[in-house]
Amino acid sequence: MYPRLLQLGHIAIPTYGAFTALALIAGLAAAVHFARRLQLDPNKVWSLCLIGTLTTLIGARLLLVLVYFPAFRQHPLWVLGLTNVHDAWVIALSIAAGIGAAILYALAEGLPPLTVFDCLAPAVALAMGIHRIGAFLAGLGYGMPTTLPWSVVYTSRIAALWYRTPLGIGLHPVQVYDAAASLSILALLLWWLPRRSQPGEMAGMWLFLYGFASFFLSFYRAGTDALSFTQLLAVLAVIAGGALWARRAARNVSPLF
Repeated sequence: MYPRLLQLGHIAIPTYGAFTALALIAGLAAAVHFARRLQLDPNKVWSLCLIGTLTTLIGARLLLVLVYFPAFRQHPLWVLGLTNVHDAWVIALSIAAGIGAAILYALAEGLPPLTVFDCLAPAVALAMGIHRIGAFLAGLGYGMPTTLPWSVVYTSRIAALWYRTPLGIGLHPVQVYDAAASLSILALLLWWLPRRSQPGEMAGMWLFLYGFASFFLSFYRAGTDALSFTQLLAVLAVIAGGALWARRAARNVSPLF
């Protein structure tokens, strides 16, 4: 595909990095838009998103430095080239740190956390859809080998060098599956927004549906073992989403006496 978007002299602009930046910008803009729809302060939501994002990015970089500390001691500037390392547990811990920082900021500013999560759910779905399209074009997060008619065959040596993408064989376009799942969930969230009756519904819907999709998509993603760490996180997301919707069901049950 196209792992390199542009080449400006000796400077290469990677497609994955460009789409990640686009996903971030689109997600931030969407979060501000939905903040207004849910009667939240858009400036505070903007700040919350920046705090969560920066904490996630910095946390991921620091964790990678700790993991590869012997190499970092010999080559301190090597940390700048860690963008192609994608350890699932590092990503999970850095995202958890970002969520924790966002929650603390929300509490400090008096923002209702469940309403904030409802605001962020469609924004995250949009950002993840764009992000996975970028991963597909770059060859990152590729799928298992397949002979299906819609399989994708990568031929770029840059993709093989940067992301270890196998060349010349048919692969499941699992990134496209993932993007389609996120954008479908986004459409459902937009449909549900005017029907929302209590805080936490949209966040619960996103957690349940994306966790469900992520669990099964893991079977088509290369390098995934039985009950992988990613699948465990997906199961936890489904449980959390179900718990949020259980609150709604309990509220709507009329007392017998």
